[in-house]
Amino acid sequence: MTIKRLAAALSAIPMLFAPAVVMGQAMQKGSAHDHSFTSIDGKPMPLTAYKGKVLLIVNTASFCGYTKQYDGLQKLHDTYAAKGFTVIGVPSNDFGGQEPGKAEEIKTFCETNFNISFPLTDKVVVKGANAHPFYAWARATLGDAATPKWNFHKYLVGVDGKLIASFSTQTTPDDKKIIDAIDKALSAPRS
Repeated sequence: MTIKRLAAALSAIPMLFAPAVVMGQAMQKGSAHDHSFTSIDGKPMPLTAYKGKVLLIVNTASFCGYTKQYDGLQKLHDTYAAKGFTVIGVPSNDFGGQEPGKAEEIKTFCETNFNISFPLTDKVVVKGANAHPFYAWARATLGDAATPKWNFHKYLVGVDGKLIASFSTQTTPDDKKIIDAIDKALSAPRS
């Protein structure tokens, strides 16, 4: 191969990767603010009510080995709430049947055992064809690799409603990756 042909072949390599970058940006159509939940108390809970805040949306379960993450989530909420941050807990029975209770039971469990004061939604499906629209949008936006594989999967949403990151169950609320991402999201310019 001549040097000229090699140079031409190498110059084409960035074009092979460009569609993935553009596709990734194009996939994030809409925002989290386009979605709504029902609160644990049965009231409408539109995410538009959280415009201008950074959100950590977490699918939760009361009887999971990771349930102790509620403590860390509450600490995050308490630490950053005054700066425009909110944790939203989304109870789900999708993994191991570990959230079998009704809304009132879930709420009582969270308040009694973990002093949870951050918002909780009613129980929803977070995976598969019947996933809540927020979770279907998150999957379409970030891809299957970023979907919940178990309880306590976390999505970080920016003040503009765009998904910033996804954190697996094993990434605890006090993990440096989460703290750094929250700090960065909170320091981003606001329009």
